[in-house]
Amino acid sequence: MMLRTLPFVLLRLVVFAAIGAAYLFAIGTGAAVGYGLARVTGSGEGGAFIGGALGFGIVSVALYLAREYLLYLVKAAHIAVLVELYDGHDIPAGQSQIAFGSGFVKTHFTESSVLFGVDQLIKAILRTVFGSVNFIASFLPVPGLQGLLNLAEKVVRLSLTYVDEIILAYLIRTRTTNPWATAQEGLILYAQNYKHFLKNALWLTVFLWLLTAAIFVVLLAPAAALAALIPGNLSLFGFALALILALSLKAALLEPIAIAALMEVYFKTIAGQTPDPEWTARLNQLSGKFRDLGAKAAGWARPAGVPA
Repeated sequence: MMLRTLPFVLLRLVVFAAIGAAYLFAIGTGAAVGYGLARVTGSGEGGAFIGGALGFGIVSVALYLAREYLLYLVKAAHIAVLVELYDGHDIPAGQSQIAFGSGFVKTHFTESSVLFGVDQLIKAILRTVFGSVNFIASFLPVPGLQGLLNLAEKVVRLSLTYVDEIILAYLIRTRTTNPWATAQEGLILYAQNYKHFLKNALWLTVFLWLLTAAIFVVLLAPAAALAALIPGNLSLFGFALALILALSLKAALLEPIAIAALMEVYFKTIAGQTPDPEWTARLNQLSGKFRDLGAKAAGWARPAGVPA
């Protein structure tokens, strides 16, 4: 499925490579300007560090503000194509994958804020319900080992990274007309099979982060060499640059593998299942955000232009 959606993989590579390049440019420019201005006071290295840190912060804020559109136009569109291929459907003749995926998302989610709001609520619910020490203790009972449970909590939270994308795939596959209600249904189906899903997600998470760590180590030397070209003692920025590039490659190349793999497991597992009322009640009790999701589902009115 990765090879079959190669245009989107290349698009992700371009987008996240551009993000890494923006960090490099902002850090280098900020450090050079800060170094030049601080020469007057005789503290060039300190000025370079401050300027580089400001450049890093500006790009980080811009990326944070653009995250809604990254989800809407890149991630969701790629997931839409993955779902079509998983179900054995071909992309319409004469239409590229990118045009089809982005067009599908814009047609079924006319406002990026709705899709983004669903995504954020799902994340919050997952963190609340499946990321608590009490939940981990019931999943992996190890009496008297609080430190181990805390570590297990962090690993489980990390493994939930891609579940919101899997629920999004469920929304797309069902051609939802009420994204809040379908997201609620998808979460219930996830919850009632959580042990099976978590085992897959945990192994996949460990595998992906080991690969990311290997990429980071490979990039560390060239990143340090680039940082040495910037005025001032900015060895710390060489470390940060290698980390940014490694995370960019992870987002561009490794995350789609995780999404495709977990999506297949999710769809096969829930086939023929219906939401369990017992789990609905349990999630309502555990998470106020889940109750918010139900309230939004009850008050949803399909916008004009969204297919019935």
